[in-house]
Amino acid sequence: MATAVSLPGTGRTSPAGSGVRDWVRRAGALSPVLAVIALLLVPGGGGGAQGGTGGTGTVADAASGLLVLVCLVRVARSGARPLSRAAAVVLGLPVLGICLAAITSNDPGASLPGVARYVQIFVLVPAAVLLMIRDRRDFAVVAWALVGLGLLQGAVGVVQFLTGTGASYQGEDIRAVGTFGATDVMGMATVVAYGLVIATGLALGGTAGRARTAALVCAGLLFLPLVLSFSRGAWIATVLTCVLQLLLSGLRRAGRVALVAGALGVVLVGGLGIGSEMVKERVTSITQVAGAPDQSVTDRYTMWAAAGRMWRSEPLTGVGLKGFPAYRDSNASLALSSGSDTAGAGAVFQRQPLLSPHNMYLLVLSEQGLIGLLALAGSWAALLVAALRRRRMGADCALVAVGVLSWQLIDFFYADIGGPSTVLMSVVLGLAAWWSLAEVRRA
Repeated sequence: MATAVSLPGTGRTSPAGSGVRDWVRRAGALSPVLAVIALLLVPGGGGGAQGGTGGTGTVADAASGLLVLVCLVRVARSGARPLSRAAAVVLGLPVLGICLAAITSNDPGASLPGVARYVQIFVLVPAAVLLMIRDRRDFAVVAWALVGLGLLQGAVGVVQFLTGTGASYQGEDIRAVGTFGATDVMGMATVVAYGLVIATGLALGGTAGRARTAALVCAGLLFLPLVLSFSRGAWIATVLTCVLQLLLSGLRRAGRVALVAGALGVVLVGGLGIGSEMVKERVTSITQVAGAPDQSVTDRYTMWAAAGRMWRSEPLTGVGLKGFPAYRDSNASLALSSGSDTAGAGAVFQRQPLLSPHNMYLLVLSEQGLIGLLALAGSWAALLVAALRRRRMGADCALVAVGVLSWQLIDFFYADIGGPSTVLMSVVLGLAAWWSLAEVRRA
């Protein structure tokens, strides 16, 4: 008798041999997407993680360009209309604000790299991922690949904490940053958070048998490196997103899972004492705005105020793409420091300049104005609403799509684009866009 195995992310079973062959075949068809994910394991070589529209020119970025090219070739060969009218409008909407901000910029030439970066991250790569995914099983392959990347980067981060080879934090080289290095401390936190949110969505959404167990185990394993990243923004976004996923999956289940998650946190951080004092201090610093905030909090709020002043000077179209660094000093108060200190994880001490407000909404508002913000944020909101409306068509895919979109939209209050992990965000947006915009059969 043939052994049946569950197909993660589909809620279905298949004979063991055919199931493995199907996954191998699908992985081959999705290889351009999977290559972008896998190449994020390549160390960044110490390149700076420029904020805002800055690019890093990593191998993963090159792979994303190849992904777009392969997708264009497939579309040309098929001869069919690649996107529905709704998908074309939602994914193409950001182009309006991007191009308008570049045209009206005081230095259009300097804005051109920003145009290319924004179009790559928010339009071309998400559209290519959407077109590469054919059905829910393809969706599951990409989703599990993202979980796998989170596990590998998280494992590197935990080793860095235990061996004192991570990025510098409070005078010790213990901050978990994975292969992204000290100049992109948000990289590993983002990757691990994506993996945790996706695993949680698969586990809560009705994934069958062993796949659900695997998803739960992966979510538990990813919790520790996320804590050791000491990234306040990633913590807030992950907690709020997981709460939303739990509520969408049912109140009774939400209560049970919350108890288990709380017990896990007590054991790992409280009982085992893994970074407990530093974690407590980091959590406390989130609310220290008016009292005695640390310099990083002061810098962040100072840059937020500077972004607001830039927007008020050019409310409709902003100061132009890549314009924030040029206008920063004339709009920031004296409370802003000259930069942040980075060291550890194989890098020497250096002073990293503050080139963006570390808030995506304020970055877009200052550089692209109200028109650009409405276009870009409107596209994201449309994806989220569409994903929520399709919940009854498949809870697992819906919870994954809603989860990653919610996480990103919350995290954008504390971060913006920049660094090697940015290209992964475009893959995640494409994964969610497939569920929100493509024709999907009811489960």
